Amino acid sequence: MKRTLRVRQAQTVLPFGVGAVFDIQGESFVATGIGDWPRSRQPVDSARLAARLGVSGFYSAPATLNDRYDRPDAPGAPYIRFPAWLFCGSCRRMIRWRIGDEKPGMPPRCSNCSPVRRLAPMRFVQICAGGHLGDVDWWFWAHARHDAAARQSCGSREKLRFRVSERSAGLEALSVTCTAPGCGATRDLLDVLGTHGVRCAGRNPWQRVGEAVDCTKPVQVVQRTAGNLYYPLVHSALSIPEADVPALTDDAVAERVRASDYWIPLVRVAGTPRAEIFRQMIKEDTQADDALLDALLTEETGVSEPSGTEGNTAALPARPDLSREEWAAFIAPVPPLNRDFSLRESSLGLATETAEPWAGLHRLTDRVVLADRLREVRALSGFSRVSPDAAVVPADTSGRLRWLPAVEVFGEGLFLTLDHEALTGWEQQALVRARVNGIAADLGRSFQQDRLQAHTGVELSPRFVLLHTLAHLLIRQLSFESGYTTASLRERVYARPEHDQYGILVYTAAGDAEGTLGGLVQQGEPPRLAETLLRMAETAAWCSADPLCTEHAGQGFGNLNRAACHACALLPETSCETGNTLLDRALVVGGAGVPGYFEPLVAAARAAAALEGNAP
Repeated sequence: MKRTLRVRQAQTVLPFGVGAVFDIQGESFVATGIGDWPRSRQPVDSARLAARLGVSGFYSAPATLNDRYDRPDAPGAPYIRFPAWLFCGSCRRMIRWRIGDEKPGMPPRCSNCSPVRRLAPMRFVQICAGGHLGDVDWWFWAHARHDAAARQSCGSREKLRFRVSERSAGLEALSVTCTAPGCGATRDLLDVLGTHGVRCAGRNPWQRVGEAVDCTKPVQVVQRTAGNLYYPLVHSALSIPEADVPALTDDAVAERVRASDYWIPLVRVAGTPRAEIFRQMIKEDTQADDALLDALLTEETGVSEPSGTEGNTAALPARPDLSREEWAAFIAPVPPLNRDFSLRESSLGLATETAEPWAGLHRLTDRVVLADRLREVRALSGFSRVSPDAAVVPADTSGRLRWLPAVEVFGEGLFLTLDHEALTGWEQQALVRARVNGIAADLGRSFQQDRLQAHTGVELSPRFVLLHTLAHLLIRQLSFESGYTTASLRERVYARPEHDQYGILVYTAAGDAEGTLGGLVQQGEPPRLAETLLRMAETAAWCSADPLCTEHAGQGFGNLNRAACHACALLPETSCETGNTLLDRALVVGGAGVPGYFEPLVAAARAAAALEGNAP
């Protein structure tokens, strides 16, 4: 029976973009570089994102047809079978599968068994910090405890069996055995995970032998579904009517950079370790980002700044700051409009309220903007393996193309800002700053520092942690109110003090040309949003893991969270810009001796509920 395997167009960027391993119906594949994409790819327009990433444009893979209109030979984003080592669950024979063995519409099958059995992929693969992926050399693994002479006497490299022992459990029960005549080498998989001194092949499975580089990175054996096998570098931008957005170009900032006392010294030492000192001082004085400084240095000296990457890794752009234009569009007195960006002003409907807690909620919040339609472009520039700060492999491993793979998605959202005066007064409190300084110290020790600073700015501010946590709590509450699951909602946090930002956008974006049905925008209309915010604050004041959660001095990966756990604040990682880090519920509703921004609201709500309960 023929099977149909599909990858949705949106999934060709995330989570199954270039370099990702994709498991489906008992088979395993890896996405190839964009150099192998078909010519029928579809252009995706996003001039603002292309300019920031320094590429010529974006293309998406051809859309996948449905069952009724499916064409088996229709071109799409290419995936190849990986790992190449397969085994039969019946006779335990291991087979190294080759592209020439593929039969369209048919899964790999064992020719030795009757009835015919399907072959399953091996569970383990090898990766390195250089971004390379490959099969484990199972023949060498089986013969690793033999000396060189005994290994050379083995008559075949592919007469292997993947056996399971009933006398053991775990990896010790699995072993690879050579059945070549006179050999009998065998070794279990008890210590298969980790490094073993194996040399890296210097390429990924879809690359030709001639594209391999000399890689000296240590090889790690991991499960093919391991979390450290693939870290995509995805960039996202909203489609904003460029002509209607207030002028926030880099020209003014560039003038301040050139007028800086440190600009000439930076130009003189560009490309040396001393340059970083002058860069940091210029960035602090002018609020210029790294992308602008790199562009100005290239213009001044004619030489690009060194990327610091190794091997076959091309010079890839860092995560650009695209928030300024988006923030300006949302707070503009007259919101810009076009077919893909439709905004309208709204409110909480509390302007005339004098009773608590509604009057308090009105004092703590400011502007509400509803986005009836949003268009978002998501582009994949590359990926890394082993850790997020490892060498980045570009989406085009051949290095010949100047475009990137991307998808466009449409949806809706609601934009909320806090009261600027109240927020400024709150974040100047000593207890608040001390709490955030502790998180900032952990961030400075984390390998994720560079990636997260692309969202937070050079300095982690109290408003970022507050607004980021508020976005998580609001998404969790909206999942009960709007009908969307938490995984269907996403956040954009606008909290850079240098740009005077103090708001959040909660939105949904789906891979459909018609967008979504309006359920999220409906929840943003008065009085629903005010009621949702009040319920959110009351819910966030209590976690089922309290008091441990509130009083925790550091939890999550790298201790980058404080009062935030799966019971109260964490979201699916596809919904969060920072991978569920830099969260603290205490800054929102108070706790552990820290004044929360919405703590007066929670106290007022409890007092009002007590009065209502005591009323005759």
